[in-house]
Amino acid sequence: MILIVDDKPENIYSLQQLLESRGFSVDTALSGEEALKKAFKNQYALIILDVQMPDMDGFEVARYLANYTKTKDISIIFLSAANRDKRFIEQGYASGGIDYVTKPVDMDVLLMKVKNFYQLHEKTLALNAVQQDLLSEIERRKRAQSSLLEKANHLRSILESLPQIAFSVDPQGKIDFVNYNWFLFSASENQFPECHPDDPAMKDVVNSHIQKGKAVEMEVRIKPLNSQLYRYHLLRIVPIEENHVIAHWVGTFTDIDDQKQIEQKKDEFISIASHELKTPLTSMRGYVQLLARALRGEQNVKVQKYMDRVQGQLDKLSTLVADLLDISKIDNGKLKINHHVFDLDVLIDTVIETMRQTHDNKMLHIEREGARLDRLILGDELRIEQVLVNFVTNAIKYGPDSDRIIIHTEMNGHEVKVSVQDFGIGVPAKNQPPIFDKFYRVEETSVRFQGLGLGLYICAEIIRQHQGQYGMTSKFGEGSIFYFTLPLNTAHL
Repeated sequence: MILIVDDKPENIYSLQQLLESRGFSVDTALSGEEALKKAFKNQYALIILDVQMPDMDGFEVARYLANYTKTKDISIIFLSAANRDKRFIEQGYASGGIDYVTKPVDMDVLLMKVKNFYQLHEKTLALNAVQQDLLSEIERRKRAQSSLLEKANHLRSILESLPQIAFSVDPQGKIDFVNYNWFLFSASENQFPECHPDDPAMKDVVNSHIQKGKAVEMEVRIKPLNSQLYRYHLLRIVPIEENHVIAHWVGTFTDIDDQKQIEQKKDEFISIASHELKTPLTSMRGYVQLLARALRGEQNVKVQKYMDRVQGQLDKLSTLVADLLDISKIDNGKLKINHHVFDLDVLIDTVIETMRQTHDNKMLHIEREGARLDRLILGDELRIEQVLVNFVTNAIKYGPDSDRIIIHTEMNGHEVKVSVQDFGIGVPAKNQPPIFDKFYRVEETSVRFQGLGLGLYICAEIIRQHQGQYGMTSKFGEGSIFYFTLPLNTAHL
């Protein structure tokens, strides 16, 4: 907006009409005092100010405006009919004016000056806005940098207090912080601890995961500087994000050598014990069978009952020993999967028939649902049968008062899903996540199960080695569904 200040209304009128006809917004004042009041109240891009006015002339008005922050940057064009002397013009510039125009006014020249000063004002406002944005951005970045530095210092304090070896890596893979424990295994903060010759180079592993944006979790063997013995450590490196961008990586080495030694001794014991048990167990089964044949013609029901119980307990013991042997093979990476094509439908039908004949509950119904398969499966038929028998056996145990089990099959893309559903007691929600863990047993039920909690763990490993998936869903008091999938990677029949 432009403010025209003149004590003669006729002078204001003609100039106002000219400027408004050119699209400018115009305000007016008939005295210096009124001009000052309006200047402090409103925002003006330009003031066209008459010099000769009663009470307060234009120079005084300009000097007042120059003394206040709100008005000191307003452009002023002086208009004067009498004071054409050079000293008056100099006074006008000294008081804050940017131009001095004498009357009679050449309207074309004045209009050109107004346009130029108005454009200058708009550019100045734009420049001030940009400057303010820059200042705000600088301040924001200062606060962000300060906050980031505070977080980094806090993180480093935490890492320094950890009992593990701890370090941090920048997005380029360069180590930028290590704690005190680092120097027990490395002489330099820029070099990873020396790892066993058979283990992959840690720097290469770390850089590879950083490039992919993936966390690291692996076992490595490193040795202290004052020792020649390598110890197992669990290396974990996780990304730290800022505004959804990885800003840092934090890693730890946790000593697990003692734990590895204990696990190794335990696995050796299980392997030795299971092998040592297998031989006398086989002999006992043979003697019991011979004794059963010898007593076959006897009519002593009580003796036969005891023989059946002994046979049942031997079967359970044989299953337990077989599980222990499988666990030993899994832990040593020696569980063999013999792949060949087989008909999964025939396998399921065989398992259903076998379970019907061997189970004491003659009212038990094992039903088959879902479409039959149109192709063969590539895998270990005996191991898949082991998984299915385990699922069905558990369904019978967990449903002692139920007489119905459903085996469901369905094709889903490039895999087949086999589910075993029971209508028994179900598994509480808190017991479901570790159900496939080694040695895990659900103890908080009214049903007491035999075994060491190895069956489902072995089943999970078998399915993993077939590149399949496994899992379970359950609602306590209503039953459970255990399932596994197998890839369909063979040709159609």
